[in-house]
Amino acid sequence: MSVVTSSSHPSSGSISPAAAPGPDPAGAPTPGDLAGALARLREQAPLVQCLTNAVVMPLTANGLLALGASPAMVDVPQEAGPFARVASGVLVNLGTPHAAQREAMREAVTAAEEAGTPWVLDPVAIGALPVRTALAAELVERRPAVVKGNASEVMALAGLGGGGRGTDSADDVAAALPAARELAARTGGVVVVTGPVDLVTDGVLEVRVPGGHPLLTRVTGGGCLLGAVVAAFAGSSAPLVAATAACAWYGAAAAAAGRRPGAGGPGSFAVALLDELAALDPATPPAGLA
Repeated sequence: MSVVTSSSHPSSGSISPAAAPGPDPAGAPTPGDLAGALARLREQAPLVQCLTNAVVMPLTANGLLALGASPAMVDVPQEAGPFARVASGVLVNLGTPHAAQREAMREAVTAAEEAGTPWVLDPVAIGALPVRTALAAELVERRPAVVKGNASEVMALAGLGGGGRGTDSADDVAAALPAARELAARTGGVVVVTGPVDLVTDGVLEVRVPGGHPLLTRVTGGGCLLGAVVAAFAGSSAPLVAATAACAWYGAAAAAAGRRPGAGGPGSFAVALLDELAALDPATPPAGLA
């Protein structure tokens, strides 16, 4: 897996990498930054509050545990806010936004803002569906640390597209670049556009992370788990490093799962993905990062 960097800033030339791993590099994240991010996650075992959709909770919880984080599916009003204050990171995933969960999401975001807890917005299937689209438009104004979505979701959130085909994107990653830049500028955070090559941008720097495996699209929750992984990394690393590290390490685990003997179908692949998340080693970065 290689990481390709570029800059949209008109005065930028080549990007100077940070001198050493750390939570807030001066330029694009380096392989050392990504290794350091995984090492910190494993050392700290971040507590990740997941306000996520009912379809993906088991894979999300098991994936976080395999990675080395501690998941907590606390999405009940009057509990979501207090928990967000003590969590390391918060995921707000709009996959099944019933009324009580929408209330809990607003409560958790308010508490996260007040406590300085980084939170991730995953605007699942927004565009044509009115309830989640309105909620996403409301929440993005609360300045999430990271927005993570496919190209159609990111474009719809920025007001530059009408959404995809349910949870599937109808647009490619390149088409979403202007929307991603606009959202990053609006939130002051980072935007991840997922696809065959993930795009991560803070509005100035752009990082492209190829990897993953086609079977991710045939496992319910494969994309939603990535949002939770971003929240886990955000608990101990600055947003650009966290988002890049999440894409790189998750993509590496998925690629390795696809190579496992016997992991030729969605069911065996999902199990292999959990095993490969657990097997990630900061001392052995993905191919192309060393």
